[in-house]
Amino acid sequence: MKSLILTLTTIAFVAGSASAGDVTGKISLKGTPAPEKDIPMDPACGKLHDGKKVTTRFYVTDGAGGLGDCVVYLEGAKGGAVSDKAVVIDQKGCEYLPYISSAQAKQTIRVLNSDPALHNVHPTPSVDGNKESNKAQLPKGAPLDFTFEKAEKFLRFKCDVHPWMFSYVSIFDHGFHAVSAKDGSFKITGVPDGKYKLVVEHRKGGKVEKEIEVKGGAKADFTIEAK
Repeated sequence: MKSLILTLTTIAFVAGSASAGDVTGKISLKGTPAPEKDIPMDPACGKLHDGKKVTTRFYVTDGAGGLGDCVVYLEGAKGGAVSDKAVVIDQKGCEYLPYISSAQAKQTIRVLNSDPALHNVHPTPSVDGNKESNKAQLPKGAPLDFTFEKAEKFLRFKCDVHPWMFSYVSIFDHGFHAVSAKDGSFKITGVPDGKYKLVVEHRKGGKVEKEIEVKGGAKADFTIEAK
């Protein structure tokens, strides 16, 4: 019996010891992008910013070379359980926050309205199987939940009431993706050991990629050129 217990313990240890780790890195911006454009908000939305200028967010940087809002993913990866935690997008100051996010197919995308204004949430997918919808959301109203069945890059959410409001969600059929922070840093967690193609996509700067090997983790840095 003691021998059997030891054997089962050894099997359990081996089964649980398959290595996985985090893929981390930093994305830098090379060059100087065109200046962001002023957003001509209506007076009611402008008041929510205390008179401060509001601009587009095509290139989000930390001022020290880091580039945010890049979608980072393992191309062709499989697995990763669908998270029961929703991806949250807020409407605040008549802007969608965050501007760029990522989710897994069938994961809940929850849209909030923190504004004292009526919005309508209008996702406009382009992939067959992902359904378009258009729902009004009262000022500080109840959250609206959305899910999408198929992978799709930069699926657009917009508000028809305020035509400058956009948010983009990249949907994946696996769990190994992330969005870079303002300083360009990113982390994809729990990646099993193996060889992968790591891809970075920016809506304006385009796509770069490199082959990586994960052995309990991996690190890779990228550069995106301003366009």
